[in-house]
Amino acid sequence: MRARRALLFMPGDERRKIEKGVAVGVDSIIMDLEDGVALNAKDEARSVIAAALREIDFGRTEKLVRLNPIVRDIFPDADIAATVDAQPDGYVVPKVEAAWQIAQLSERLTESERRHNWIEGSIAVLAIIETALGVVNIREIVENSPRLVALIFGAEDLAGDMGLTRTVGGAEIAYARGTVVLHAKAFGLQAVDTVYLGFQDTDGLMTDAETALHMGYTGKLAIHPAQVEPIQRVFTPTSEQVAAALRLIRAHDDHQATGRGAFALDGKMVDMPIIRAARAVIERARAAGIDPDLG
Repeated sequence: MRARRALLFMPGDERRKIEKGVAVGVDSIIMDLEDGVALNAKDEARSVIAAALREIDFGRTEKLVRLNPIVRDIFPDADIAATVDAQPDGYVVPKVEAAWQIAQLSERLTESERRHNWIEGSIAVLAIIETALGVVNIREIVENSPRLVALIFGAEDLAGDMGLTRTVGGAEIAYARGTVVLHAKAFGLQAVDTVYLGFQDTDGLMTDAETALHMGYTGKLAIHPAQVEPIQRVFTPTSEQVAAALRLIRAHDDHQATGRGAFALDGKMVDMPIIRAARAVIERARAAGIDPDLG
């Protein structure tokens, strides 16, 4: 699975900002058709995004489009019609509250893939869980949406939906934040943490990203190009962490070869949960383009 350490929102109606976002080397850029675009600029944004998809060299950056919400009797057909032929890598769906929303989108994407003779399922879907109902229905969403590759937690919209008061410690969002990452990991999806609004507060951003990493999140949303490098640094294992993980795995393999399971290393007991954590570090390193030597 591709690395999605930082996913950068850029307004879909501003080509210059999209190009700037690509230039910083972000893992994924989300060209926005929803909140980042004024109601009277939606058509322009669709045209700008379609042209950007066709004309900009995105390099290794994943090309994502955030749709307007999918609600009963109102599907964002114009968003899909204007952009899908330019072959984005995926769509980000806001305010997901039920599996049928992803199912409707998947049907339309399958039609487009067949029409273009693209591999079916090649266009990814990332779902933002950002309402109380979305949190309550999260299992139904992930169980019935095979095209999903990631769940994204949206704390700010959730706060508005529930009337929460946001605090620095984040106790008010702890349950929902944990629920999103728990379900993502249970169903083999990536988990992307919410935005950090203080885009000039690098220390606060890194602390928040580290908290998300410790919870099991694999990446974090960004709202400014300056946030990309700190976020991607937090979600990339250091050389020391990779070396320590390799040492654990090799020691485990050596002990397995002699018929021993749990063993002691550096005064600490090592068993399979520790080895699984070490392997997760190696997987994150590989996703980030680091090639650990397991030989």
